[in-house]
Amino acid sequence: MAQVPASFIDLLTTKLTFAHLGTSMKDGAPQVTPVWFSFDGTHILLNSAKGRLKDRNMRARPKVALSILDPDNPYRYLQIMGKVVEVTEAGGDAHIDALAKKYLGKDTYPWRAPDEVRVIYKVAIEKVQTMG
Repeated sequence: MAQVPASFIDLLTTKLTFAHLGTSMKDGAPQVTPVWFSFDGTHILLNSAKGRLKDRNMRARPKVALSILDPDNPYRYLQIMGKVVEVTEAGGDAHIDALAKKYLGKDTYPWRAPDEVRVIYKVAIEKVQTMG
C-alpha cells in the first residue's frame, strides 16, 4: 500500500478539502462526483447512500481515483488511485454525521432521506501522485 507524503498529509487531515471521486460505469465510461471524506491514518473513508450511482459503481468495480485540491493553492493537489477494500453499513450513520460536523459544522447530516441506508467505503491507497 502506498503512503501519502508527509508534506501532503494536511490535505487529508487538517485542511477542509473535498475529493473528486472517479469511478467506472458498467460500459467503462468514467463518472466523477465531488465527495466528503475522512482519513483513518491508512485508508480514505467515503460515505454514500445505498443504491446511488457511485455506490453501485464501487461495489461492481472497486478501482477508484480521488483528486484532492488544496483550497489555498490550486496548483497543489493530491491524486490517489486505490481500491475499495471494504463496504459496510455498520457505522454509516455515525460517519455521515461526523462528516456533516466537519464540512457543515452540524451535528447531524441534514439531507438524510427517511428510508436511506448510509454506507462506508474503505479505500486502500495503491498509488499517489502529487503536484505543488
